Amino acid sequence: MKFVADENFPRDALRLLRQSGFDVTSIAETNPGLPDIEVLGIASAEDRTLLTFDKDFGDLAFRQGLPASCGVILFRTGSLTPKESAALAIATLQSGVAWAGHFCVVNDRKIRVTPLPARPSSE
Repeated sequence: MKFVADENFPRDALRLLRQSGFDVTSIAETNPGLPDIEVLGIASAEDRTLLTFDKDFGDLAFRQGLPASCGVILFRTGSLTPKESAALAIATLQSGVAWAGHFCVVNDRKIRVTPLPARPSSE
């Protein structure tokens, strides 16, 4: 599974995910300042699940009708340190949840997984 980290994703967490073997690109490194709708476009085009702390992606993901190969993982963790955020991100990604096609909300106690609506066919 491939991931793209939103610009607000902690750099320490990004570094530790990569060191743990996860394929993660970073909007902060490749396209800083990119509008959220375009971040979702990158996730879709590259079949990557988005890692973010920005709750605005919930509305966008449902309105955009992301393809089944994409997903969004929203971290709602309060005031964790970057190291704690990294540990939570690694534990989350190693949890075995099928991220593609889902909007997932992660807090320090649970993961809530909601299927994204089916994308209309383009006939």
